[in-house]
Amino acid sequence: MKFHRPLFAAALALVLSVATAFAAEPYKVGDAFDAFTTKDQHEKDYTFAPGPRLVIVSFEMSAGKDANAFFAEKGATFLDEQQAVFIANIYGMPAIGRFFAMPKMKRYPHRILLADAETFLDRYPREENKLTVIRLDPAGAVTGVEFIDPEKGLPAVFAK
Repeated sequence: MKFHRPLFAAALALVLSVATAFAAEPYKVGDAFDAFTTKDQHEKDYTFAPGPRLVIVSFEMSAGKDANAFFAEKGATFLDEQQAVFIANIYGMPAIGRFFAMPKMKRYPHRILLADAETFLDRYPREENKLTVIRLDPAGAVTGVEFIDPEKGLPAVFAK
C-alpha cells in the first residue's frame, strides 16, 4: 500500500479540526466538568477538582464588578461555604487596565479565579451582560447551566 502524504495530511487536519471543535463545545447537562489550574487575584495557584457545586463565571468587567460587590458583602468565606467558585475573565485586558484592576481585585475578601488564557473559557457557555452559573453534582457532572443578571440574580442562585 502506497502512502500518499498530501491525502494523509488533509485527513489529519480534518480529524484535528473536528476534535478541536468538539473539545470547544460548550458545557451542557450531563457533561463532565473539566479540572483546571489557574491563579487567583493574589497570584496563588488554584486547582479545580470535584467538590464545588457552583461555578460562576463573569465574561465582562461590568458583570464582574456586580458579582464582586455581592460576594464582598457576604464575606471572605461565603463562596467556600456555598461550595462555589467565581471565575473572572481577564484575558485580553490591556496592561494599563491590569495596572488598575489587579490592586482593586486584591482588596476583595473572596477568591477570584482568573481566566487569563485565550482558550480557558472556550467551553463555558455565555450570554452577553450575564453571569454564567454552572451547577455540578458531587462527582463533577454538569446538572444545570443558567445565565443570570449580575445585579439581581445572584441571591436566587444561592437560594436553591
